Amino acid sequence: MGKLILGILGAVAEFETDIHQERQREGIERAKAAGVYKGRNLTVDVEQVRTLRDQGFGATDITTKLRIARASVYGALTDPPVTSN
Repeated sequence: MGKLILGILGAVAEFETDIHQERQREGIERAKAAGVYKGRNLTVDVEQVRTLRDQGFGATDITTKLRIARASVYGALTDPPVTSN
């Protein structure tokens, strides 16, 4: 009986989480449509990262030179160009 109750409580908690995420997603979409929500400002100069890569620098060299994380370097190299907010 305890396992059944625990399973039901887990399912209810998961359902509540799904509903919360859906409401949050809808709110963000409405805010974006209204021009209120623009996301976080860029912290990495994407053009500078791409320029260094074109000059032959590797990801480790770029991270050291610009003092940014490797994930930021890879994100700048794989994401389409974006404009600053």
